Order: sequence, then C-alpha cells, then structure tokens
Amino acid sequence: AGENFEQTPLRRTFKSKVLARYPENVEWNPFDQDAVGMLCMPKGLAFRTQADCREPQFHSFIITREDGSRTFGFSLTFFEEVTSKQICSAMQTLYHMHNAECDILHTPPSNDKESCSSTGDCNGTSVSKLQRFNSYDISRDTLYVSKCICLITPMSFMKACKKVLEQLHQAVTSPQPPPLPLESYIYNILYEVPLPPAGRSLKFSGVYGPIICQRPSTSELPLFDFPVKEVFELLGVENVVQLFTCALLEFQILLYSQ
Repeated sequence: AGENFEQTPLRRTFKSKVLARYPENVEWNPFDQDAVGMLCMPKGLAFRTQADCREPQFHSFIITREDGSRTFGFSLTFFEEVTSKQICSAMQTLYHMHNAECDILHTPPSNDKESCSSTGDCNGTSVSKLQRFNSYDISRDTLYVSKCICLITPMSFMKACKKVLEQLHQAVTSPQPPPLPLESYIYNILYEVPLPPAGRSLKFSGVYGPIICQRPSTSELPLFDFPVKEVFELLGVENVVQLFTCALLEFQILLYSQ
C-alpha cells in the first residue's frame, strides 16, 4: 500500500477491500466502499505469524456527510490463518527479495572485509541479522492475515455494538457451533432489534448472552457511550486537565495520532 519497502514484508501494509456487505443497499445510508474500507482498516491489511501478537482489536469511527448527517461505525479486527498456498508462497518470495536487497545494500567494500571479519562487529552483518529476525519461512511458520467485521449504525451505541461483534467473532472461532445459524443473529440485529425510544433502554439476545443499550431522554445530555477511563489512560491526567481548560477557554485544539 505504498509503504516504505525497507520494512520487512511482515511489517508492510497491503491494500484491503470489502469482501461482503449486508444489506446490499440502504436508501438513507448509501454505502461508500472506499471510505468504509479505509476507516475499518486505516493501516491497511496486515500479515503476521504465530510468533506475533494477534489479539482482536476494536475501534470506532464516524462518517459525516455533506449535509452534516452522521453514521457511526464499530469495527473488530482479528487475524485468521491464510489457507491459500499461493499467498504463502508470495510472502516467501517477498522475503527472498527483501533479504537479497539487504545483502546488496549492506555488504561492505572489499577492502573493509578483513577489518569487519576481525572485529566481528560489521554494520552489514548486524543489519542483516536484524532484518531476518522477524522473517517468514513457509516450511516453519504459519501465516495469518487481518480481517474485520463492522457494524454501521445511526446512533453511537458503542458498548452494545462491541458486544455484538465480539460474540459474532467468538461464534466463528469457537469449536462448538452457536445455538442458531450465524445468519439468524445478523438478521436479528439488522431487522428485528429496534432503536430504543428516548429515555428508555433495550435488552436483546446476542449469540451468547443478553445485550443492553440505553438512549438518553431529550432532557438529558446527548448519548456518549464511550469509556472516559481510556482518555485518561491514553493522555494522562495533566493533559486531560489541560485539554479541558483549552475547551473552556475556547482555544483551538488539534489532536494528532498514528
């Protein structure tokens, strides 16, 4: 995906695409494949091996349209084993090419070879070893690729959507099949679970347990279903107080993140 080719193939990012969506079309919410794909996987498609951390990651996003209307997206990214021998072979080939390029770039001049071998601390050798540390061997390693499931909703019921996605993922990866076909749970959440009225809560059945979402009344603060704890964990108390002060003083605030 246009990343720096000095990175090892497992550290590069690749272009992702939407594999399926349901329903095909919603009149009030036209589907933008490029935007949703980019927001679900902002860093692109990623490959890992059994040696890497592959814990599922959850994040949310907002799609704002020209008229100011908003829809909310909730995405769970996980890794699954690559079963295509062709893709595994392509990754192996990328590593062969990468290692060959590293050897050419970091091979010392001929007159320096003797000094390198005598000291045992040659730049080229250390770099080469470092580059090959996180390598991929098709005969030894298992290749995994990132995949994502996403819910797009008219309101930001973050906790409920996170539970729905986690339970769907659990149903797919569990050795025991869920009580009902997976399609029935997806149909239920899309067509049979209504938005709760203002000031009311709604409880519905997920794959493995009940899920609750609550909507504030018109006299309450707007819906904010995100854990404030995470803001303090990411920014620290001093930065949060400084941000709050800037907001009260109506300063311009810019948040920069990877």
